[in-house]
Amino acid sequence: MRILVTGSSGHLGEALVRTLSSAGHDVTGMDIKPSAFTRVVGSVDNAESVRACMRGVEIVYHAATLHKPHVATHSMQQFIDTNVSGTLTLLQAAQANGVGAFIFTSTTSVFGDALRPPAGTPAAWVTEGVAPIPRNIYGVTKLAAEDLCLLFHRKHAVNCIILRTSRFFPEQDDDKLKRDRYADDNAKANEFLFRRVELEDVVSAHIAAAGRAPELGFGKYIISATTPFLPEDLPGLNADAAAVVRMRVPGYADIYARLGWRMFEKIDRVYVNAAARRDLGWRPGYDFAYILEGLKTGAYPRSRISALVGSKGYHDRVFEDGPYPV
Repeated sequence: MRILVTGSSGHLGEALVRTLSSAGHDVTGMDIKPSAFTRVVGSVDNAESVRACMRGVEIVYHAATLHKPHVATHSMQQFIDTNVSGTLTLLQAAQANGVGAFIFTSTTSVFGDALRPPAGTPAAWVTEGVAPIPRNIYGVTKLAAEDLCLLFHRKHAVNCIILRTSRFFPEQDDDKLKRDRYADDNAKANEFLFRRVELEDVVSAHIAAAGRAPELGFGKYIISATTPFLPEDLPGLNADAAAVVRMRVPGYADIYARLGWRMFEKIDRVYVNAAARRDLGWRPGYDFAYILEGLKTGAYPRSRISALVGSKGYHDRVFEDGPYPV
């Protein structure tokens, strides 16, 4: 099968190219940065380059994007050019070439201010039904790109599946307070309860979405680790998260105590992946319980593909106040 992967020099793009190529597919990686996994160096908003890459393609995995870490270093117009115009260019070429499945990598960041419940109120239970309230140009442009996918499905019958992925990057958190208070693995382990997903599971979600796209036609799905929490836990999570975790995952406290780790004081949101598991047949393998099992032996468990891809960063320079400016 001939496949196009955009953003092939990035975390997810490289992981997709590695996985799909190993499965025997003819994969073309496209990115503005050269790498061993990028066959075509070019921008997704360059119509000529996109048309050349799209010939004969059956599946498009569109992972190329400017991310939240670029908000302080790139202009709003650059975000529009890459995230909106680039997606439009790809959709037009996909329509013209009769592509069978267009899988768009979006982000839970589109929810924005919908995920910030005031103190004293329950945490947010985040399903696909929550109305996004983007809080920066990244969220605005990803949401606009989602709408383009819907438009091309409705007007041109392009099979589009949108995957709103939660955190899967290996880089340190941009929040200095969090970096100061929690070891990096500690913070990431905590996040598997409500807002993180392993790279291997993100890849499998994309592949599952491509397989289901012709039947579904269109869909938006949250891609995050399966949470142990239930809706009735929401008031407690935004007040005393550790107490709720002790109730739902009783064995965690002893493991954390041995490591000198701490649970977050409050958890203000919970991403719910039920729709993706139901509609896509997606089976994520990594969750908080899996992480704890690995920690029992003293090793933080990471997938093989995550270890191979490693850390890439988002900029060509180092910032004094963190992994990227906020």
